Amino acid sequence: MDLLLWRHAEAEDGIPDLKRKLTARGEKQAQKMAAWLKQHAPENLRILVSPAKRCQQTAQALGLPFETDPRLGPDSDVSALLAAINWPDGGERDPEKSGRLAVLVVGHQPTLGQTAALLLSGEEAYWTIKKGAVWWFTNRTRQGETQTVLRAVVPAEFL
Repeated sequence: MDLLLWRHAEAEDGIPDLKRKLTARGEKQAQKMAAWLKQHAPENLRILVSPAKRCQQTAQALGLPFETDPRLGPDSDVSALLAAINWPDGGERDPEKSGRLAVLVVGHQPTLGQTAALLLSGEEAYWTIKKGAVWWFTNRTRQGETQTVLRAVVPAEFL
């Protein structure tokens, strides 16, 4: 299974938190990353998005259908995120779709960074994922051992 963690792009400050919108810079970040994802992301990508406005806008830049999942909101935690995506299995495979399972999560800090830390080190820690960046993981089995591999880290400002 492939897992792509995409932190929402830059958003305006304010409250209520769920209604914060992307800034003009954030819209550009989202568009650039969406173009990169369209070119590089796996086919049959399942997209799960926080209900927060800034995450919804970030995901909309892809122009692809996505699911809103309340378990991915700003107050989420690692266990909720992993349950939402059914890591490492990814849930039931659609018989009409072939190839590896792939999930893109559009969400928030600190949950995304904590998830990245857990997947790579085995422990939750406060790792930072920059606004608009994507971290791409692959789960595989080698010689009977399950491994998580970091395939790419792409910050928005590099695009």
